[in-house]
Amino acid sequence: MAEKIVNIADSVTVGELAETLGLSVTTLIGELFKNGIAATINQRLDFETAQIIVEELGLDVQLKRKTVSAEIHHHAHKLSDKAVPRPPIVAVMGHVDHGKTSLLDAILDKKTAASEAGGITQHISAYQAQRNGRTITLLDTPGHEAFAALRQHGATLTDVVIIVVAADDGVKPQTVEAIRFARSANAKIVVAINKIDKEAANPQLVKTQLASEHGLNPEEWGGDTVMVEVSAKTGQNLDKLLDMVLLVADMEDLRADEDVPAEGLVIEAHMETGRGAVVGLLVENGHLRPGHYLVAGTAYGRVRTLQDFRGKAVKDAGPSMPVNMTGFKELPQFGDGFEIAKSEKEARNLAQKAKIEQERMAATTNVTGADILKMMNRKLDAEEFNVIVKADVQGSVTSVVDSLKLIDTNGEVELHVVGTGVGNISENDIHLAVGENTVIYGFNVDLPPAVKRLAAREHVEVRIFKVIYELLDDAKASMEALLAPEIVETEIGELEIKGVFRTMREEVIAGGEVKRGKVAKDLLARVKRGGEQIAEVEVSSVQRQQQEAKEVFEGEMCGLSLRTKKKITLEIGDKLEFFTRELVKKTLG
Repeated sequence: MAEKIVNIADSVTVGELAETLGLSVTTLIGELFKNGIAATINQRLDFETAQIIVEELGLDVQLKRKTVSAEIHHHAHKLSDKAVPRPPIVAVMGHVDHGKTSLLDAILDKKTAASEAGGITQHISAYQAQRNGRTITLLDTPGHEAFAALRQHGATLTDVVIIVVAADDGVKPQTVEAIRFARSANAKIVVAINKIDKEAANPQLVKTQLASEHGLNPEEWGGDTVMVEVSAKTGQNLDKLLDMVLLVADMEDLRADEDVPAEGLVIEAHMETGRGAVVGLLVENGHLRPGHYLVAGTAYGRVRTLQDFRGKAVKDAGPSMPVNMTGFKELPQFGDGFEIAKSEKEARNLAQKAKIEQERMAATTNVTGADILKMMNRKLDAEEFNVIVKADVQGSVTSVVDSLKLIDTNGEVELHVVGTGVGNISENDIHLAVGENTVIYGFNVDLPPAVKRLAAREHVEVRIFKVIYELLDDAKASMEALLAPEIVETEIGELEIKGVFRTMREEVIAGGEVKRGKVAKDLLARVKRGGEQIAEVEVSSVQRQQQEAKEVFEGEMCGLSLRTKKKITLEIGDKLEFFTRELVKKTLG
């Protein structure tokens, strides 16, 4: 019998999930309790928790996350008969160092690849390219593994995903991740096999990997996946790549309504001195113009200025166009849908309504899948590591926090995110860190001199990074430093006592035969009699044939001088098990 498919939201109460699954609330609460979570009927569970519970209960149910359009596009509407063709929105994704940003640079004839810290895209960047009089909107998404949240967000915005694979490196983990994201977003896939100019390039191997391992069969092999061999360095086949993207997009008949109030998505948000909140928007329907009142989640404002991706002021932004806007009263959240309001009063009321709903949900304690896994793995004496995260843009804050939470601590360290924010490190951050004994992590932000002096005075650690994986390495090392070293004992050998020559309060001199391994000076030894340990001693010297010896091996006879903490009496037939003991620094994951 086929399993039942149930659609649920990203967050549901215990009562709602029980009703959806046809279970009693008591059964569901009991299962949560078994996993270390004391939940109530009104407590909210995230999607991952619901999946864990279904698996634990052995239900013949497959949970499906409600589509992004249902959750983010709260304003989505059915296209009218007057809908017109719109430019395709194309995300460029791929493994770090496979050249996706360089590919975009070649297409756009600009030089940004080297300017990114570490040569890695740190947040979503949106551009528009022209080909044969037609426009293509391009989203450059991060390639480093820490930016999975940003990358998935980029995939859910798009119609087509260009997956860049280096011809000399093949399919890598982030390649596979990009394929998964594209499929989950129902986006069409075009593969750009880059770096064909390299001597080690093997595009046929890449095609074989994609076809045999990931179900992407090239068109020339009878499949339905467009694959184009390109070189960002020489520009070879870039026009062909754009032509194929347009061809794939045309098959989808992409349209938008122009004569409706503008709506779309927040794709970035950050604060700028002198400009305030600068928000990246992607228009989906309608036209956005200066003077429009906007609401996005709990934030609202009036469009003061609009700029295209080149920084040029524009008076109108239509479907599929990315723009930077100023005029929001506060920063909206990464991924919020935006829509036009008739007046500032309506915009304020809608934002306030969203804020009240957000606070209502926050007041109901959420239980996440991470909570369950933490409770299952948590040690009672777990150390705590408190952090504040500040970044230049909201999307990077999200990615840094998500990545920190993914560090595997095996339940030995609990990470607490005390606060987050967009912008430079502030005095308020320092004051908060003092009370919480917290490390402040800054990503692509500055530490003003006055704030630096305050941090030094208050003994608050502030660590600024430009590259995400360097930040994560530092956090991991800091958490490892909290762990007590592990005592490691290594077995070396065994000896059987054949004679006891002298017994003193803190020393015993005896002789015996090495039965296994070896005996050496300074080794520790467990004294065993009848299988029971009666003492622990240390070898102060070893003699063989009445000569001082460094080591004595299996099958040989030797004399031993043993240091003891208290007087012990050895007997013939006792066993000495030799070993070393050392303190080893613990590591995570």
